[in-house]
Amino acid sequence: MKVLLVGEYSNVHATLAEGLRSLGHEVTVVSNGDFWKNYPRDIDVARKPGKWGGICLMAKLYGLLPKLRGYDIVQLINPMFFELKAERLFWFYNYLRRHNKKVFLGGFGMDWYWVYTCTYKKLLRYSDFNIGEELRTDNEAIKYQQEWLGTTKERLNRHIAEDCDGIITGLYEYDVCYRFHFPQKTTYIPFPIRQQSGVTVNSDTSDRIRAFIGINRERSAYKGTDIMLQAALDISHNYPERFELIKAESVPFAQYQKMMDEADILLDQLYSYTPSMNSLLAMSKGIICIGGGESESYDILGETELRPVINVQPNYESVYHEIEKLILHPERIPDLKRQSLEYVCRHHDFKRVAQQYIDTWSKK
Repeated sequence: MKVLLVGEYSNVHATLAEGLRSLGHEVTVVSNGDFWKNYPRDIDVARKPGKWGGICLMAKLYGLLPKLRGYDIVQLINPMFFELKAERLFWFYNYLRRHNKKVFLGGFGMDWYWVYTCTYKKLLRYSDFNIGEELRTDNEAIKYQQEWLGTTKERLNRHIAEDCDGIITGLYEYDVCYRFHFPQKTTYIPFPIRQQSGVTVNSDTSDRIRAFIGINRERSAYKGTDIMLQAALDISHNYPERFELIKAESVPFAQYQKMMDEADILLDQLYSYTPSMNSLLAMSKGIICIGGGESESYDILGETELRPVINVQPNYESVYHEIEKLILHPERIPDLKRQSLEYVCRHHDFKRVAQQYIDTWSKK
């Protein structure tokens, strides 16, 4: 199969491409590397700042058009698959649609179906936009509502979703939102992870637990990082001999991984039901995730045995309590680390996930 993967989100397409190539398929990844994270790609379409940057990107994309045709499968990471205004992306989508056999849309992150469904339908107990029946009012949530609701981005997203051959979701939450609108068109496939080689779990427990948290200041309140960070700082103050906090703030992916490698636990995604790509990467290293691990995230995988994620509710007290409980009962750590490795191997192996994509693309 000849596959074109357009755009990037937290290394999903780059890792999927590895899996597909290992199965003998021809793959091209076209992306901006997910901004400062700088994930690998075959064709770089990163945009330089300002209006001139937009003009240069448009010129580059027009020059790339002959390389963006003749594929069996095109998958878009998001309706905003290039760093251009939504009104300009209609033309590029229609071009990809005309000159390739099948086009699929990824339900992997921020888009109209996520914003609208969480804001108005409230199908989830909590999300980036609601806590129960109450809407969140942090600046980031409001900004995304203004960007997606009743705008050109909404029209673009709805046009692509209605027109494309299929929609593939990567988390339970996104699946709920897209399946509500497109029950026959939506397929859930777990995120792909390349398992770390040579990772072993030591049965001995250390007197000091090291926790890692990645901080993106622009999205701190929106993703709950501010609450998780405060809980970790308070734990560090109350248990200085037994807890150490490692912080990474908007660093490139390679440096981020090295910092993560030093940790026992990861604090990530307060408002999520499901471990994200960041959490899964940590788990593949034998690191315990404290974050999203609701029962629904296991049910959608058919997982009845493993429970590696320390699930927290979206509030300070829950995060503090779960970190403290782990400090007071460190004997739990080796088993949770082993479960984390097994979970990723069982459900997120990049080759196995790539085959699920092939099966889905072939059926639609």
